[in-house]
Amino acid sequence: MPQADFRSPRLFVDAPFAADATISLDRNQSNYLGNVLRLGSGASVLVFNGKDGEWQAAISGGKRADRLTLLTQVRPQDTLPDVTYVFAPLKHARLDYMVQKAIEMGAAALQPVMTRFTQASRVNTERMRANVVEAAEQCGILSVASVAEPLNLPKYLDQRDAKRLLIFCDEAAEAADPMTALIGARAASAGIDVLIGPEGGFAEEERALLLKQANILRLALGPRIMRADTAAVAALALVQTALGDWNGNQVGK
Repeated sequence: MPQADFRSPRLFVDAPFAADATISLDRNQSNYLGNVLRLGSGASVLVFNGKDGEWQAAISGGKRADRLTLLTQVRPQDTLPDVTYVFAPLKHARLDYMVQKAIEMGAAALQPVMTRFTQASRVNTERMRANVVEAAEQCGILSVASVAEPLNLPKYLDQRDAKRLLIFCDEAAEAADPMTALIGARAASAGIDVLIGPEGGFAEEERALLLKQANILRLALGPRIMRADTAAVAALALVQTALGDWNGNQVGK
């Protein structure tokens, strides 16, 4: 498997790729390459679109970098494990952090859910998508995770695929060895949903509704209460280690 190049500038471009194709850049991308990175015509960058792998491209243009010419593919497209991170939204910078870390941990989809104690009343999904792209650009990730529109918790539970394993990270669960619990879970051939609630925890009626779900694993993340953004990293690390692609599993494939 070709190794990622972390020294070259890297850019997500929403366009189909083919050898010798010319791609127009938007104003923000032109500004980033020309004014921030100080790259001019002829300079080389890496580009990806989430579908066609990673390509080396040459910058072209007049006073500003406004076009790219695709040269050759340097890494083939990969796939993410079928892990959806389901979460009660946080406010501002902490939500940005959580989205970025979920992408770094290999989540393939992000699903905000509104619960009784969710602190953020509005969710800027466009900002979330921008954070997804930025994290993918910075970390050599080729597949771009999807971002769903927020749903209230009962509606999300009503429409989710019951064949998927729902990992319910519950601060009220009895603390035990979470790795043992995950390893003992049923094979997640239909994918995994990892659910973490708001800072105030789940309401009792929400917990009761969750525990009625089919194919659910109630999980404690150790003896301490974590902030929601910390719990995101901890839970996804455990899931990827026990059931995900950190040990070579192909979740949902």
